[in-house]
Amino acid sequence: MTIHTDSYSSVYDKLPPVGKHLIAHQQSDQLVVYQAYKPAIADFAVRNQFLGGDAFSYDRMSWIKPGFLWMMYRSGWAAKEHQERILALWIRKDHFLTLLAEAVPTTFRPWQYDSHEAWQQDMRTRKVRVQWDPDHDPSGHKLERRTIQLGLSGNALAAFGKNYIEKIEDITTFVHEQRALLKQKGAEALQIPVETVWMLEDAQLKFRLGMQKQEA
Repeated sequence: MTIHTDSYSSVYDKLPPVGKHLIAHQQSDQLVVYQAYKPAIADFAVRNQFLGGDAFSYDRMSWIKPGFLWMMYRSGWAAKEHQERILALWIRKDHFLTLLAEAVPTTFRPWQYDSHEAWQQDMRTRKVRVQWDPDHDPSGHKLERRTIQLGLSGNALAAFGKNYIEKIEDITTFVHEQRALLKQKGAEALQIPVETVWMLEDAQLKFRLGMQKQEA
């Protein structure tokens, strides 16, 4: 596993406790997003280094998450059915920005759109959804901080799954090890990927994503 890790407390003590922040494991010009899959999809992805095969469908929406502990909460630490394998997918930041630029919030907010109809039009035509969910601690308790996930469909999912991914790593063994440590010794023994805030500079993009209410 090429992802750098540190203790849970070392990582999370450095993160903002509240607000919407794009937090991810970052190295140079890339970041990591996570997905949980059943074995047939994961095996194909790791072997071929792209998403595909008979078990994977490009005709549905697929959600990518840069938050490791949010992924652990969602998958039950790789214990839920059809989420038994955790993949770390490396993507270039410029490609991630391309996805962000197409993102439509899953909830209508009047300060983002002139009308409900304009939001619905974006929902019909754009192929990326953005949702901000409460982050979670290792035990699954909600935090005040919000973490981002992106839902991809259509040409956005095809671009991501076939062209944007730089590397796919199966980190399921690491997840199992950390789940066991968490159960036996608690969060103080936990190692997690080092995550930091990616400070987006584009004010219009931040407005579109719902990170701020007024464009600078």
